[in-house]
Amino acid sequence: MTKLERTRALKRDLALAGLMVAAGLTISAVSFAELASQPNVAQATPPLQSTPGAETKPTAPDEPGTTGSRPHEVAPQPARPDAEAIDAGAKPALPPAPAEKVGDPIPTK
Repeated sequence: MTKLERTRALKRDLALAGLMVAAGLTISAVSFAELASQPNVAQATPPLQSTPGAETKPTAPDEPGTTGSRPHEVAPQPARPDAEAIDAGAKPALPPAPAEKVGDPIPTK
C-alpha cells in the first residue's frame, strides 16, 4: 500500500467509527427522551379478594388425632445381632462390611 492509500483507508475507518458513535448517541438520546415522557407510576399490589362462594365452602379438615406413641406390635431390631442372638440362629440384616485395605507402612527417612 502506498502512503496515499493508507491515508484514505484511515480517513474511511475514522469516518465509519464516528458515524457508528453518532448513531449510538442518537439511539440513546431517543430512548432517554421516551423514558422521560412517560409518567412515573408505582405498581401496587391489588387488594386481596375473596374467592367467589367462599362462605358456602367447607373449611380445611381437622388435623387427624395422633396418639404420639409407637405401635408396640413389632419391636425394632438391630442391624447386627449380638453374639448370643447369632448363636441362637439370628441372621444379620446387613451383609458384613468389606475388609479394611491396609498398605505398607511409610518408611521413615
